[in-house]
Amino acid sequence: MSTSVALIGMGYWGKNLARNLHQLGALHTVCEADASRQADVEEKYPGVAFSGDLEAVLANKEIGAVAIATPAVTHFSLVKKALQAGKDVFVEKPLAVSVKEGAELVKLAGELGRILFVGHILQYHPAVLKLKELIDGGALGKVQYLYSNRLNHGKIRTEENILWSFAPHDISVMLGLLGEVPEAVSCQGGAYLSPDVADVTVSQFTFPSGVKGHIFVSWLHPMKEQRLVVVGSEKMAVFDDTATDKLVLYPHKVEWKDRVPTAIKAEAEIVELPAGEPLKAECAHFLECCESRRAPRTDGTEGLNVLRILDACQRSMDQQGGNVGLESPGHAAQERDWFCHPTAVVDEPSDIGAGTKIWHYSHVMPGAKIGKKCVFGQNVNIDGGTVIGNNVKVQNNVSIYTGLVIEDDVFLGPSCVLTNVTNPRSQVNRHSLYETTIIRRGASVGANATIVCGITMGRYCLIGSGSVVTKDVPDYAMMVGVPAKKICWVSRHGLPMKEADANGVYTCPESGLRYQENAEGQLRCLDLDEEAPLPDHLAKGEEFYDQIVHGKRLTNQDS
Repeated sequence: MSTSVALIGMGYWGKNLARNLHQLGALHTVCEADASRQADVEEKYPGVAFSGDLEAVLANKEIGAVAIATPAVTHFSLVKKALQAGKDVFVEKPLAVSVKEGAELVKLAGELGRILFVGHILQYHPAVLKLKELIDGGALGKVQYLYSNRLNHGKIRTEENILWSFAPHDISVMLGLLGEVPEAVSCQGGAYLSPDVADVTVSQFTFPSGVKGHIFVSWLHPMKEQRLVVVGSEKMAVFDDTATDKLVLYPHKVEWKDRVPTAIKAEAEIVELPAGEPLKAECAHFLECCESRRAPRTDGTEGLNVLRILDACQRSMDQQGGNVGLESPGHAAQERDWFCHPTAVVDEPSDIGAGTKIWHYSHVMPGAKIGKKCVFGQNVNIDGGTVIGNNVKVQNNVSIYTGLVIEDDVFLGPSCVLTNVTNPRSQVNRHSLYETTIIRRGASVGANATIVCGITMGRYCLIGSGSVVTKDVPDYAMMVGVPAKKICWVSRHGLPMKEADANGVYTCPESGLRYQENAEGQLRCLDLDEEAPLPDHLAKGEEFYDQIVHGKRLTNQDS
């Protein structure tokens, strides 16, 4: 690793960060206001600088990143200063102590192009990584319910309650395992030692997929317990961080006898896990992200989602346990004129036009520009630097990468592939060499088609499903095959026009609009300008494709 890191804060947890960063060869400086700790640093970490001057540390050009392990109330100001100084930042949980502060930090990191990493260490635990693999691979069946207990006696704090102190780790793990954000939460708690500082809380979560969950945290418990249980339709999983066997599967079943459910127990299955310290894996991932410039597993957006959930739980607790809904991060419903599903993530800064809809599990990254009345289906990723016009329809499972320019009225079919580097290599960083691909107004790309980067796709062209486009596409061309070749002209309504009349005029069989090749062999509409919108009476289809092209009589029921 070549990134040099300054550690800010050498307290209870900072000592662990110092040890791991030093073992990874990345610890450059320890910045600590308590000068009495200098001797300990010099003894344990020869060659590592010690400083009590934060401004000098942030001004040091040899330092590329900072790790912040200070009280939560200081996180916002320290992270902001570090980002503004041009440093990548690792900050221990929580990202900040308010959603507003967290959103500002995420926005700032995006604007400055810096890595913002939140220390949700359990996401790097071998047991959690293996559990995620099992869930994604279907080993547990359909996840139905999960719960987490984080209990202990001691380390009682007065500056933050148990919810904000203990629950962030468990919330982060649930988000990582399920890949979704709850749409509603409720929380109840009790303050027994200090007025208005909850010592025990129970939070409940309702996820869009129907999964339910709860988190029980307390520092007034007779023994230590750190246990996560995931209940699936095929198996149950228990992650117990205090046990020798940290991940165990239980293939218990429920059988119905005489219309009565009966529990059938089975032998436990111990899951073998690789050795390794989670904190070292976390630090290594941070350093790798600083080098590769890839978004971390627990980036600022993930940290902000955890903050949003903590904030909603706190509001529920203040309301004696009532349900509280969650909005998309950074965008309250009353402040926007576009729709974002609660499971989608929209990073700031982003520019999204009125009437646009962003559906389940989609992600808009910082710097994306999206026009009006667009629709993005499930699991769509839109990189920063992307420019998308108005009335663009993007179906499920499409990634729109930096370098794509998509004009108005474009249709991208399910799982079509768009690229931005001709000769990609994992070992060769070409982030500054993304190639521009332009998709002109009204073009349509069929399902599972692949568009090789660096080309221009003409207006109103139509790419057949599964085709591979390797070169520029003329306006109004229908392209099919591997590699794709032009087989005919299509109209603005997407209908093939294979034969012209004696005057060389093609007529759309649906709209009646006429087309003709010009002197350069380009097709042009004789009745409408290519940039003009369709008249209202031509903007709604009335007949099925086969009925128009092949004369078949179809109805909606037949389809």
